[in-house]
Amino acid sequence: MATTDDDRRPKYQRIADSLREAIQSGEYGPGDRLPGENDLMSEHGVARMTARQALGVLKDEGIAESRKGAGVFVRDYRPLRRRGIQRLAQEQWGSGRSIWSADIENRTLVVDQVTVSEEAAPERVALVLDLADDDDVCVRRRRFVLDGKPVLLATSYLPASIVEGSAITQEDTGPGGTYARLAELGYKPVHFREEIRSRMPTKHEAAQLSISAGTPVILICRTAFADEGRPVEINEMTLDAASYILEYDFDA
Repeated sequence: MATTDDDRRPKYQRIADSLREAIQSGEYGPGDRLPGENDLMSEHGVARMTARQALGVLKDEGIAESRKGAGVFVRDYRPLRRRGIQRLAQEQWGSGRSIWSADIENRTLVVDQVTVSEEAAPERVALVLDLADDDDVCVRRRRFVLDGKPVLLATSYLPASIVEGSAITQEDTGPGGTYARLAELGYKPVHFREEIRSRMPTKHEAAQLSISAGTPVILICRTAFADEGRPVEINEMTLDAASYILEYDFDA
C-alpha cells in the first residue's frame, strides 16, 4: 500500500489497511495465514505492540481470526444474507417452513441453546405489548449457530395469557415456528416492524457469539402485530455484525 510522508494515521492502522487491501485483492484468501507479529515487525520496522495492534484491527473487524499456536488467518466465513422481507412473509411460516430457510439456503443452522420461561414483563416490553402491571410474558431465549459459528442471540416476549398451554411454551414450537402457532391461536401476525441499531457487545454477548470485544453487534427489535394492530410478540435480536448482510428488497 502506498503511503505519503504526511500520512498521519497511526502505524498500526496503516499496516492493517495494507493487509486488508491484500486480502481484498486476493493476495490472501479465506483460510490463508497472515504475516505474524515477527514478520510485520521486520517488514515495517515497528515494535511488537504495533504489529499486534495491526492484526487486532483485522480481528476486530471480523476479517481475520486467531488460531491458538498457529497464528492469525483470513476468516473463512460466508456472510449470512438476511432477507428481511421475504423471511417474514406468511407464505414462509404459514406453509410450515422456518423463517430462517429464506436465508440459509443449504447451510447448516442449529439452535444450540433454548430456554422457555414465564416471567414478569420488563417495563419496556409491557409498554409495547400493552400489558397490565401484573401480566406475565412467555420468554423464549435462543442462540443460533450457522456452520458451527454462533451468529445470533434472540429473546422473544409474548403475552402469557395468549400462549399459555400452546407449543410456544415448549422448546420446539413445531413446523412454521412461533408465528404459525400464533395463527392457530387466532393471533396471526399480519404486520411487522423492525428497528435496527448497532453498538459494541457486552462481555456476555461477546462470549456467547464467540467474537472479540471490538467486533460490533447489530441489534434488531421486531414487533409482530395481529389484526387491529394488536402487538403479540417482541423479538430482541443481537447479531454478529461481521456475519451478516441485511437485505431489504421491495418495490418503489
